Amino acid sequence: MSVYDERPWLRLYDVGVPHDLQPEHPSALAMFSRSVERAPEKPLLRYFDATLGMAETDRMADALAVGFAELGVVRGDRVALYLQNDPQFLLAMLGAWKAGAIVVPVNPMLREEELGLLLSDSGSRLLVSLESLYGEVAADVVPQTDVEAVVTTSELDFIEGDPPGVLAGSERRRHDGTHDLVAVARSHEDERPEPVEFGPDDVAFLTYTSGTTGPPKGAMNTHGNVVFNAQVYRDWVHLDESDVILAAAPLFHITGLIAHAAVGMLVPVPLVLGHRFDPGETLRMIERDRCTFTVASITAFTALMHAPSAGDHDLSSFTKVYSGGAPIAPSTVEAFEALTGAYIHNVYGLTETTSPSHGVPLDRRAPVDESSGALSVGVPVPGTVVRICDDNGTELPPGEVGEFVTSGPQVVPGYWGKPEETEHAIPSGALHTGDVGLMDDEGWFYIVDRRKDQINVAGFKVWPREVEDALMAHEAVREAAVIGVPHEYRGETVKAFVSLKADQEADADELISFCKERMAAYKYPRTVEVVQELPKTATGKILRRELRDSELAKRNG
Repeated sequence: MSVYDERPWLRLYDVGVPHDLQPEHPSALAMFSRSVERAPEKPLLRYFDATLGMAETDRMADALAVGFAELGVVRGDRVALYLQNDPQFLLAMLGAWKAGAIVVPVNPMLREEELGLLLSDSGSRLLVSLESLYGEVAADVVPQTDVEAVVTTSELDFIEGDPPGVLAGSERRRHDGTHDLVAVARSHEDERPEPVEFGPDDVAFLTYTSGTTGPPKGAMNTHGNVVFNAQVYRDWVHLDESDVILAAAPLFHITGLIAHAAVGMLVPVPLVLGHRFDPGETLRMIERDRCTFTVASITAFTALMHAPSAGDHDLSSFTKVYSGGAPIAPSTVEAFEALTGAYIHNVYGLTETTSPSHGVPLDRRAPVDESSGALSVGVPVPGTVVRICDDNGTELPPGEVGEFVTSGPQVVPGYWGKPEETEHAIPSGALHTGDVGLMDDEGWFYIVDRRKDQINVAGFKVWPREVEDALMAHEAVREAAVIGVPHEYRGETVKAFVSLKADQEADADELISFCKERMAAYKYPRTVEVVQELPKTATGKILRRELRDSELAKRNG
């Protein structure tokens, strides 16, 4: 009998959160259409001073779908979106679905080689791009790919009057051979595309993994995956039509796609967009639009805390606050709550789990594992089973450390065009996450670290996260990242990189001593390097791999 058959985490669920959810709609497009019928005048998109309602968004998406079809898009084609958090992202996404296409969200930070890889791997036929990104990056890439048409747009569309500070310096840049998104929509105003129906197994998104552990792969997030996890967020966080979502996560990322876009379309509730994350502007948006809910990286919350105007805004509406994508130090949660009154709830998931597989219930506070110092990522969300397994796939009892293996309606069926990698990572539909952690007797789950990041010091295992959490407890440290570096005697030793708060000072010796007082001798860092900024993905995940590569290059140089 499996130690998980009784699912001990079920008793931690809130009353009213069902244990087993069934998708309410066959597809994300049907989910949106039903919400339009139910609340056509409900605001959906707020972009600075502009507001687009459900019905207006639906009409513009219809017009874009007709325009996309005129440009050659047919059912099953891939449409790539190279955009920031602007209304055009939602409009183009819905327009692509209404044309029968699969949406390929692209990180706007990608440069030529990276963009070319994603466009080629996905076989995208249409690219929807910001004008600036097309001129700076995509124009030289598109001729080398299968892209047959390009639609461009500007962050200044939908802006009336002077642009806000975050858009200062933006200007229109039309490009020969491209089509303007707003012009395409206007030219097909009041036209409707041929009806398209998707089933739950049809692919909605190809979301590419961040590439922190290898080349990016296109996870095939199905319409069923999307609908299921949109419902999970709605029910788990107790969202209703009185809520307002702050789109703090980038929409190209699975968190933004589900926790922001899909949830906004399902409930429906307004989605507050700000082009890109800016701490000062984000604080103003929370106050102005009375935002209640978001999911953001812990680095975003750290930036909000240290913004010069952090104490000048009314954030009392901001009560349903979640963070995912990177480990959270308990000290950061305490500091944010002291400043704003909002407790940061942990949520955990991967691109391959279409956002959440675990979360802390809204009325609970996450416990801390005494052995590792890790803050719990919560419990498996409804309908989801997570097992802790050893290297042989054998389930481990509570308290023992192993790999998270996740099964549930949110797990993708595989990677685009990569059957061997699918079989390796998702055999029989069970996702081997590569994340290492444990479950306690009460059913709370804890991530210790990524398996590939483990440091071996003279035979002792050191998880970077534990050292990072210790450093984060120092009053001067803003962010920390820890890696293993070669050592002649120990095999590997621990090196830390830290950035400091603007008004604080600390040197390497002080930080090493601070950790030495709190950790076993083999764990504390022997070297600390103070840097201005740590390398991160666009979603705020610190890139230890980049630090390791840089360190190796210095040693080999």
